[in-house]
Amino acid sequence: MHASPSAPSPEVPLSGTRPVSRLKRWIVGVLLLFAVIAGLVAVKGAQIVAMIQAGEAFVQPPESVTSAQAESFGWQATQGAVGTVIALRGVTLSAELPGVVSDIRFENGASVKKGQVLVQLDTSSEAAQLTGAEADAELARLTRDRVEKLHTQGANTQSELDAVRTRAVQAEATVAHLRTLIAKKLIRAPFEGRIGIRQVELGQLVSPGNPIASLQSITPALVEFQLPQQALAQVKQGQKVRVRVDVFPGNAWEGELTTINPEVELSSRNVRMRATVPNADGRLLPGMFANIDVLAEASHPVVAIPATAVLFAPYGDSVFTLSEGKDAAGKPALLARQQFVRLGERRGDFVEVTSGLTAGQSVVSSGVFKLKNGAAVVLNNALAPPVEAAPQPVNP
Repeated sequence: MHASPSAPSPEVPLSGTRPVSRLKRWIVGVLLLFAVIAGLVAVKGAQIVAMIQAGEAFVQPPESVTSAQAESFGWQATQGAVGTVIALRGVTLSAELPGVVSDIRFENGASVKKGQVLVQLDTSSEAAQLTGAEADAELARLTRDRVEKLHTQGANTQSELDAVRTRAVQAEATVAHLRTLIAKKLIRAPFEGRIGIRQVELGQLVSPGNPIASLQSITPALVEFQLPQQALAQVKQGQKVRVRVDVFPGNAWEGELTTINPEVELSSRNVRMRATVPNADGRLLPGMFANIDVLAEASHPVVAIPATAVLFAPYGDSVFTLSEGKDAAGKPALLARQQFVRLGERRGDFVEVTSGLTAGQSVVSSGVFKLKNGAAVVLNNALAPPVEAAPQPVNP
């Protein structure tokens, strides 16, 4: 028997061929990724280096500012305060006795004289009683005279004479009492001044204490204010004061310090003071809010600059002085140098510089907030705002 030929066996790949091929592909992919990343890093690094170089070469353009000179002034020292206008004399008129209003003899807001009758209360009952009392007083007087004549002749006793004399005095007292009641129902102005709006009408029954109208004497006016106790060393009676009110922003009233309270308030350590101010036009009214400046007797020289030139900061106030120099590119330029200063009193748009500046130095007057030490600037004074020691607000 012949054996049948066997089928050919399939080829078997060599061990490890497929894993080696896959590893090669992974290695190639990782190398390509690293190459891409390295290229991106190189490009970005070149961009950053170029930006740094451009920034180092960039020169900041000069800032546009305005300038002013430190000026020497003859400065009269002042003590500023806020206060209230009060009347020289002021009362609220009222009735002392009850009664019905029978006549009103003043107009609202009118000026009245001392002793002028303002309101008449009905006195018909008292007038009738007065007539009878006067008749009784006349009879008592005649009786007294007759008894005194008889007493000189010995026709009566001393006790009878004393009784008729007492009766005559009582009758006169009754007459005086009724006349006083009638006078009290005539309400008069106790002093010269301006009367306010009336608070009673004809026929109204008023009781004692009911307000009738306010009467204020406002020529001159008083201004009451307070100053801290430290000011007592600089102020005294007779010093001049200047008073301003918001109602009339363009006006000021000159007066005199007339009263300094002899005690310091414990709660605030302030001292109350009063100034007397001529008020011929009557525009200063009681209750107005007022700004007061107590003026020193003599002026002293100070160096002052616009308040807008000061850069206020917790660590110290400073200004920027102007001087010739070179900018970062080495070109000639006007430079702003920061200078620390000590400040004193402020008046209007100016502030006193006690140290750090001398008269004549140029400083940046506006735009200081955008500057740093050594910055180049360019002047543009055409837009500089006006600077005044006593500025007046302008209503739009």
